[in-house]
Amino acid sequence: MACQGALSGLKIGQRVFCPNVMKILTRTSSLSVKFPLHKSHTVVCFEEDAKNTQIRSLHLFTPCYNKRLPKGVPQKRAPLTFKKKAKGKNKVEVYQNMTIAALAEAMNRSTDHVYEILMYIPDTDEYDEDDSELDIDVIQEIVKKSGMAPKFVVKKIDKVEINKDIVRQDPPDPSVMVKRPPIVAIMGHVDHGKTTLLDRLRDSRIVDREFGGITQHIGAFIVGLKNGESVCFLDTPGHAAFSAMRSRGAHMTDIVVLVVAADDGVMQQTLESVGFAQDAGVPIIVAINKIDKKNSNIELTKKMLLEHGIQLEEFGGDVQAVPISALKSTNVDSLLEALVTQAEMMDLKGDPTGKVEGKLVESKLDPKKGRVATVIVQRGTLKKGDILVAGMQWAKVKAMYNDQGQLVKTTTPGIPVEVMGWKGLPAAGEEVLQADSESHAHTVLKWRQSIDFAKKQQEDAALIELQRQEHYESYKAVRDARRELGHRRARVGKKTKEIISLHDGPSFSMLLKGDVDGSVEAITDTLASYDSKQCILDIIHSGVGPVTESDVELAASFDGKIYAFNVGVPQRVSALAKSKNVLIVSHNIIYRLFEDIRDELTHRLPYVHEDLVVGEAKVLQVFQVTLDKKKTYVAGARCTNGMISKKHGVKVIRNEKEVFTGSISSLKHFKEEVGSIKLEMECGITVSNPDFAFMPQDVVICYEVKEVSQEIDWDPGF
Repeated sequence: MACQGALSGLKIGQRVFCPNVMKILTRTSSLSVKFPLHKSHTVVCFEEDAKNTQIRSLHLFTPCYNKRLPKGVPQKRAPLTFKKKAKGKNKVEVYQNMTIAALAEAMNRSTDHVYEILMYIPDTDEYDEDDSELDIDVIQEIVKKSGMAPKFVVKKIDKVEINKDIVRQDPPDPSVMVKRPPIVAIMGHVDHGKTTLLDRLRDSRIVDREFGGITQHIGAFIVGLKNGESVCFLDTPGHAAFSAMRSRGAHMTDIVVLVVAADDGVMQQTLESVGFAQDAGVPIIVAINKIDKKNSNIELTKKMLLEHGIQLEEFGGDVQAVPISALKSTNVDSLLEALVTQAEMMDLKGDPTGKVEGKLVESKLDPKKGRVATVIVQRGTLKKGDILVAGMQWAKVKAMYNDQGQLVKTTTPGIPVEVMGWKGLPAAGEEVLQADSESHAHTVLKWRQSIDFAKKQQEDAALIELQRQEHYESYKAVRDARRELGHRRARVGKKTKEIISLHDGPSFSMLLKGDVDGSVEAITDTLASYDSKQCILDIIHSGVGPVTESDVELAASFDGKIYAFNVGVPQRVSALAKSKNVLIVSHNIIYRLFEDIRDELTHRLPYVHEDLVVGEAKVLQVFQVTLDKKKTYVAGARCTNGMISKKHGVKVIRNEKEVFTGSISSLKHFKEEVGSIKLEMECGITVSNPDFAFMPQDVVICYEVKEVSQEIDWDPGF
């Protein structure tokens, strides 16, 4: 392109010749040519007419097309730019029989917008509701008139999961229901005589078989009465550790017998049992026990019950109270009459037909029978071969035993029975329901597992979000602190690899095996309250059944200790444990078990150094002497308490603040160097730091450092 200043005189269509590039070019209206011309180029013009041709030379002094840089310098070219294509119409996903509301949502418009467009489409008066289904032609017209383009898709159908779990049946027909035995739970405080009362009711000696004289799991028994009827009794533990068992006992019974000792009155577990009964909505009958004792006070016990909201009949309430002596069998018949009367008023009936429904009282691993569970049937008739589901476990009933250990073929509502055939050990308190077949039971368990997994995922997500929020708050605080420092912020050194900080203090690993699921649950629930920072408590494993070789191997890998609660240890397992240096400790009383665990935790705590004060001295005067050509301060003091010994450490207290800690380098009585100073004797004290300056009224404390054992700061609560 030639410059306007040099070529403005050329005519349109006039040709020019450039000898530098050896080209003949033609000027256009815009002075543009098809070859670049530079300021160093010369242009020769041809002026042609009909008579002659004239030639004149022009020199280009300004670049007009493109400035070329010297050779070797890279050219700078402007970046390529592309014009954006004009946006097309927004596409809307539509499908057959789309509703007005769905179409409005897909177009991101209101339903009023759709109704307004329908006014301009003929034969659409019938579409007057938000859930009216539109024809595909009408949908296309609405989308096009809205300035959009339709995109046809298949309607997305939300997948609705069908509940595959077993549910309880509808209430039975009253015509098929028959009278059933009442289920009675005996509850109360520990050692108030609950099991002794049950012994008198069934003429047995259960208490002799219980370790420590306390019940440590739920027992279900059938007691036959003189009138031919029977009552199902549940003996619940009264110890503080078995709170969950008492709660389950109250929620699967019809009547609660609250045993209160006349010589002890209302105690903590008494009130807890009342609360469980009230939550379950079952009536209470109070048995005031131990009236044969000299220090028993029946009236005081009744007043204590009244003070805690238990309205007895003699005080205008509806709760029966029967004074008894379980040990002497006094008034036990009166208690049974009260139970029968209460049961008749409740008109307890059960449906022996239909599928089996019940409650799982307790489960355990029997050495001979395998996995067994005590079940109270609430509906239906349980028989051999039935498929049962309880929680995450299922069973095909192989055999059933009553509370006397006798084999039974069928069980009707209100009767407890021990069921064999469980594929896994179910948890106590689970609901027992009958499945149609084994495949149905597997389907139910898979469904329950999926529900539990989804619930676990939600809990984990909530926990992760909480931790993320806590981390962000921590990061934000650090960031704000750094911003406040500004340019004075310390430089960050070279980043090192992240190091996982592990607990380097004392720790205790343990493995627990118990006789029944309820006992293991009670122990692990109590251990879950452990919150001490002094020693880490690691529960490697807990389960039901005797100690096995795999338990020993597991405990050995963690350098742990095995606790066996009410279960035996086979001889081969004991031999293996001895060879692996694994300690197995057996207990049959729960509070003895926790005492052992607490002692073990305390034993693992390191010793701490504690300063034991030996004596005190008061500084009366300060002297400055020269020893080895160096000035040293000497405290003239009098021993005011105990003795001052040169072999112990000293502290100097000034105005209730510690100003020096060290040792005595010189202790003199008059001019004689001594090892100790007794009470009321004067002395001269020089400490290990010669530059430390005493002051009058300073107190010199002589102390001895001793190693003192620690005690774990965890209390199980009993």
